[in-house]
Amino acid sequence: MTVAPSAADVVAHGLAPRPSVTLAELDATAALQTRVDRKYVLTPAEVADLLAALSPTARVLDIDGRRTFTYASTYYDTADLMTFHQAARRRRRRFKVRTRTYVDTGGTFLEVKTRAARGVTVKERVPAEHGGPRLTPDAAGFVDDRLAAARVAAPPSTALSPVLSSHYRRTTVLAPDARVTLDTDLTWRLAPGPDADARWADVGGLVVVETKAGTAPSSVDRLLWRAGHRPDRISKYATGLAVLRPELPDHPWRRLRRERLAA
Repeated sequence: MTVAPSAADVVAHGLAPRPSVTLAELDATAALQTRVDRKYVLTPAEVADLLAALSPTARVLDIDGRRTFTYASTYYDTADLMTFHQAARRRRRRFKVRTRTYVDTGGTFLEVKTRAARGVTVKERVPAEHGGPRLTPDAAGFVDDRLAAARVAAPPSTALSPVLSSHYRRTTVLAPDARVTLDTDLTWRLAPGPDADARWADVGGLVVVETKAGTAPSSVDRLLWRAGHRPDRISKYATGLAVLRPELPDHPWRRLRRERLAA
């Protein structure tokens, strides 16, 4: 019996012939902390078609011979899930606070993401401890400062605590006009609490493709559009929480959940 290749294997195979780009080159060319993000949830076959159509000059991030990296994120929210409800209601001014750990290469960062005008995402980060039960005083000060600078209405960061964690494997591609990430093996788990360890979910064999570019659509977006794909509404925090807690509103992600995440 023939076993279909995993999503991670499809990504690795499709990018194997591509040349490498170092982290320093990637950051110098496309750090893109301020950008427009467009996300697509694709099957392995759809991803294979995309990778085959990429520009010949596209390169793959390589660190010490490794091209795929494991990420672990912890998302912070208020007791009444303020940031989740902002996303669910598509509030123009909203924010997200998380820690992100680069499991393979080491290092954890505290990240504050805000949504500015015209859908532009601004991400700011500092080195931090991995997802503790509360933000440290320095971390809390950074969050409060960044949210105030972005003019986002938010409670004091002392009201934030871990709600959800996610794990996935990421491959990063530098295209001529965009930074593209391909995430496989995405899983979600509720933060520690009553029965939390038994509550987890994943996206199965799907791949979350994200293009990060300026306000204009990139060449990779145009490839996807010509193939019939349109950006999906998916948030590694809000969609995961809606999947794990079905009593929460899920309107922005309902079509995605029913059509692609139902399994």
